[in-house]
Formats: sequence, structure tokens, C-alpha cells
Amino acid sequence: MKSSRKDQAKGLLHQMKGTAKEVAGKISGNSELEAEGVVEKAAGKVQEKVGEVKTVLGS
Repeated sequence: MKSSRKDQAKGLLHQMKGTAKEVAGKISGNSELEAEGVVEKAAGKVQEKVGEVKTVLGS
């Protein structure tokens, strides 16, 4: 698998994990877990975009 595809896949995985943590934090009233989920989801979006840029640049 190309580096760009790996970044995109890992980014999507982090977004899903982040969403799960965010929802679990909201349900349980755990603001720390919710914030951790928001951060992980944002990091996943960044990683996915890096993969997209690599694809466009042909890396």
C-alpha cells in the first residue's frame, strides 16, 4: 500500500476512534474523554489530508 493511502486510512481510523471517544465522553459526562476524542478526530482529519496531498503530488 502506498504511503498516501496508508495516511488516508490511518486518518479515517483516528477520526472514527475520536468520534467514539467523543460520544462516550458525552454520554458518561467525562469531559476529559470527550476532549480527547475531539483532538484525536482533528488529528485524523489532518493525517487524511496529508495522504490526499501526497496522492496529488504523486508521492
